[in-house]
Amino acid sequence: MGGTPRLLHTVLDTTDVRGLAEFYRQLLGLTYRPGDEPPAAGEPDDADWLVLTEADGTRCLAFQEVPELTPTTWPAHDVPMQLHLDLTVEDRADLERQRQRAEALGARLLLDRTDDPEEPLYVLADPAGHPFCLFPG
Repeated sequence: MGGTPRLLHTVLDTTDVRGLAEFYRQLLGLTYRPGDEPPAAGEPDDADWLVLTEADGTRCLAFQEVPELTPTTWPAHDVPMQLHLDLTVEDRADLERQRQRAEALGARLLLDRTDDPEEPLYVLADPAGHPFCLFPG
């Protein structure tokens, strides 16, 4: 009996639950938990909590509505990062492709460190302002 706690998923605060869920669903190729799918066209979307899963149903990310959110000012420390996601890609060519995909989905570039021979990476912010890193794994 007992054991240790198991991580269920990471929850991100946002003022636009569906919008941020859609960003990560498309970026990471995830699916909605059954019942969390977008409503039919013309139907209201009043979601204040959504969960994204891997294809096998394993939970990954959840999104929780908050009335307001102050994005990090990173790299300045006025509003600290507090949490960020590390996302790996296959190689340098994929790094460029995935950065372009992320930006097309609404991410914005915070830092370009692709000239670092040891650990080339990009730091981007999702549409809600949460930072995430993209680097070759």
